[in-house]
Amino acid sequence: MGSEGQIPKWASEPCIMGIDEAGRGPVLGPMVYGCLYCPISYQKTLSSLNFADSKTLKEEKREKLFENLKADEYIGWAVDVIDPRELSAKMLKKNKINLNEISHDSASGLVRRVLDMGVLLTEARTGYAEQVYVDTVGDAEKYRIKLCERFPAVKFVVAKKADSLYPVVSGASIAAKVTRDRALKDWVLEENAENMHRNFGSGYPGDPETKDWLKHHKHSIFGFPTLVRFSWGTCTPYFKDIVQVTWESDATDEDDSTGRTGKRQLKLTSVGFMELKRKTEEIESNGKGRCKFFQARKLQQLSEF
Repeated sequence: MGSEGQIPKWASEPCIMGIDEAGRGPVLGPMVYGCLYCPISYQKTLSSLNFADSKTLKEEKREKLFENLKADEYIGWAVDVIDPRELSAKMLKKNKINLNEISHDSASGLVRRVLDMGVLLTEARTGYAEQVYVDTVGDAEKYRIKLCERFPAVKFVVAKKADSLYPVVSGASIAAKVTRDRALKDWVLEENAENMHRNFGSGYPGDPETKDWLKHHKHSIFGFPTLVRFSWGTCTPYFKDIVQVTWESDATDEDDSTGRTGKRQLKLTSVGFMELKRKTEEIESNGKGRCKFFQARKLQQLSEF
């Protein structure tokens, strides 16, 4: 059963749904939220499909199970892939959005997507106590209350280790993990720096190969490649050698207590290195003799410092 906009023939039957994530901790690559849903009448069969917490399975086994669930006409699934640039941009913006909030919003988005497809997750016609099972992020009860407030007609179970307790969450875990693994494996590095390679290991902060890759792939002005979640504390030690850059802001300083308006000097390090959803860098001239890469960053060529 595919994930993108396909309405299953059993959508009007009472259904259950599981939600889990993959890639919350790594400093490289996207975080992926996945969901799996099926008719309540399919629960016993679902329990026999050998789904398990994806972290306990070898890659070959996860891939096989993922192909099986995709081919099963009584299973629906969907994923939300959150780009590393989006994660860092939200976590570093003036009104910061922490990782828990990002996670909660992603899970809510999956519930909304499935409901909008017409899948019956609501309580009214089921006669069952719960319809949606979620692996917790943060305090389980507070998370459950938040979800119930957003979706009053849906009953939620939010629990630690839900991916090992409920097969419907285990299946969601597999969908999320395989999607993230494939995204990382197929990631196209937008940057064209010399000696850039893809031997970045698992992407987890403690991986020596990942740490070595970070060390050799930072730029003294522009920071890390777009694969990196530069808001992670893991990146902080690598910032000590960066160039301190200031530029004149185009925006007026509305926070000036004296009432004066004018342009402000901002440090590059105070706002992060990358833009949210930055387009692939263009290396050709725009016809005015300046590369768009430098125009976008308001950089000027200097003959001397």
